[in-house]
Amino acid sequence: MDSFNTKAVHGEKLPKNIQSKVTPIYQTSVFSFDSLEEMEGYYNGEAPYLYTRVGNPNADELANVTARLEGAPAGVAASSGLGAIMAALLAVAKSGDHIVAARDVYGGTFYMLKEELARMGIDTSFVDFEDEKAIKAAIRPETVILYTESITNPFLRVENLAFISALAKEKELVFIVDNTFATPYLVKPFELGADMIVHSATKYIGGHSDVSAGVVVGKEEYIAAARSRVVNIGLNLSPFESWLACRGAKTLGLRMERQSANAQKVSDWLSTQPKVKNVFYPKGVSKKGNGAIVTIHLADQADESAFFRSLGWIQIVPSLAGVETSVSWPFGTSHRSLTAGEKAAVGVSEKTVRISIGIEEAEDIIKELEKALNEA
Repeated sequence: MDSFNTKAVHGEKLPKNIQSKVTPIYQTSVFSFDSLEEMEGYYNGEAPYLYTRVGNPNADELANVTARLEGAPAGVAASSGLGAIMAALLAVAKSGDHIVAARDVYGGTFYMLKEELARMGIDTSFVDFEDEKAIKAAIRPETVILYTESITNPFLRVENLAFISALAKEKELVFIVDNTFATPYLVKPFELGADMIVHSATKYIGGHSDVSAGVVVGKEEYIAAARSRVVNIGLNLSPFESWLACRGAKTLGLRMERQSANAQKVSDWLSTQPKVKNVFYPKGVSKKGNGAIVTIHLADQADESAFFRSLGWIQIVPSLAGVETSVSWPFGTSHRSLTAGEKAAVGVSEKTVRISIGIEEAEDIIKELEKALNEA
């Protein structure tokens, strides 16, 4: 290897037995082998990695830590929260099948179920999951999945997971739960009988608004099928974003403890404000807290544009869960794709504001919101 270009390309490889305290970033599209026999060993289960779309140590670390936090045996990472949801749904449902979903799920999930899965021949009935009779009435012979969220988006209804789980078992259906808002710090749906749990790791698992990622965890047989969807549809997560999400996950408990405590204080204060018509904040989620999201309806006479315009250091964003407090407008972002009737059915209006509480001092968050309400 004497030529300049060959030396530049191949360099000096580091030894393979370096012990790093933190998992390195395996920023590679492929993994190499010393022989054809060694490559063949991958297909026999003797080597762990071949091609990053099929598997990567960083993505596996994210999947495994999330599964461990949820108390589930297996997991797989995906390129986004919706990617994780799609992988979980298609792990079970096929053309001709039917899904019963909570009416008040995240707007992106609602659209996926209503439009994208319908294009695949999979039908969905949206039901008020507070009405046990309505859920049972919606189940058909071709139903295969019950789908809901542990804490719904944006009005923070706390789901009766034990009941839904029992019903799913009785009817031999697969129970899938989006646990993004609660996180396993507050709620562990797998321990309550869910078959698969999905996360937008973009939110609290990542925690710093610098990554787009999703995770599915649950029973091994379903995760094997979900992993096949991730691999063969191309829903895989990149190594660097996997690494970022893993770094964020290390402080999940610390962040949720602080953000939940702040949210309780902010919620209590908002309940006293004349320019706030309704405050939505969960109760009884966990002894550790009730989550970090507060949703409000501004009063009828309040000017929502003036409110958003006057927020100062609280940023207006279409997402949630960073360490900084932020606000979003579900009417024009997360639930934008819903028809006027669908928005009305779940209660989303121009006056709806979803507040993602950060780790700042609660008193400072309240002062900033107070200024905006005074201008509204």
